[in-house]
Amino acid sequence: MTEHLTVDPLHPDSKLIARAADCLQHGGLVAFPTETVYGLGVHALDIDAIKRLFLAKKRPEDDPVIIHVANLQTLEPLVLETPWSTLTEHFWPGPLTLVLPRSQRVPDEVTAGGATVAVRMPNHPVARALLNKVGLPIAAPSANLFGHPSPTSAQHVLDDLNNCIDMVVDAGNTPVGLESTVLDLTSIPPMILRPGAISLDMLRTIIPDVTTKIATTHETMRSPGLLQKHYSPRASLVVYEGDPSRVRARLIKESRAATSKGQRVGVLVPREELKTFAAMGFAVAECGSSGDSASTAKRLYAALRELDAIGVNRILVFGVFTHGDPLEAALRDRLQRAAAGQVKNA
Repeated sequence: MTEHLTVDPLHPDSKLIARAADCLQHGGLVAFPTETVYGLGVHALDIDAIKRLFLAKKRPEDDPVIIHVANLQTLEPLVLETPWSTLTEHFWPGPLTLVLPRSQRVPDEVTAGGATVAVRMPNHPVARALLNKVGLPIAAPSANLFGHPSPTSAQHVLDDLNNCIDMVVDAGNTPVGLESTVLDLTSIPPMILRPGAISLDMLRTIIPDVTTKIATTHETMRSPGLLQKHYSPRASLVVYEGDPSRVRARLIKESRAATSKGQRVGVLVPREELKTFAAMGFAVAECGSSGDSASTAKRLYAALRELDAIGVNRILVFGVFTHGDPLEAALRDRLQRAAAGQVKNA
């Protein structure tokens, strides 16, 4: 039975944090909140614990995981080169993962046998408290079954992993809702492998020549979250984007057509479109507000899970993005992967 600890998201009980830290120190699997999504943590240098993690998540062994640290002192023995101080001063702790040359202390099981390791310093008060208390590097991919939408609440963790892990530390919903930006510092110039809340423009204020190349091939697996199909609900998913009026008309047309063929259709829409689609009798999930990418990011995975839970077999997404928003690239990336590339102009 998975132990469920509930803590205050800003001021977690030190006794409960100590219980979670003790579990990690003894090889346990502990899910905990970060500012992005819930992570499933294990001692990063404990090979047996790492193997349990991969087994619980049903994660393939060739997909690397991110190591979370409380401070640079914990990081230094894990890497051959320390990250640029200008980057860490601006963005750590926070939702930025850095890919660096690994030391021999890092097990192959963490890096999928690669020469690099992905590391980050999270900013959630509960994650900070836990990492400081445990005093160890913690490998922590998202706390869900592999390939499913990432968990942004403890209930999502339990829906996927109850009785498969030792403990979940529940601090409510995560504030960002999308996984961290991954920046590869071993490439010249540095390259974003996965977009997140730390945008390309934000990084270029520190490193002007940062580039972006959204990786999809096996050869570039220096980070998690790079598979063509990932973050996916059980239902098939198609994203429609373009002018809002055209997207609205296309979703109504496609929903009616699929329903007439006996499919159970769910529609993922901005809050402003909720009444329109609900009035037509469609299964609808709200995904934030138009023009507010932060609210969309917070709701995306929960909304996909809600539609899965009611048994739809096809999800149509109202994909209107805010150009120039820091989260635009991250939202496009997650939806494109969730839909396995099925993104269409309305």
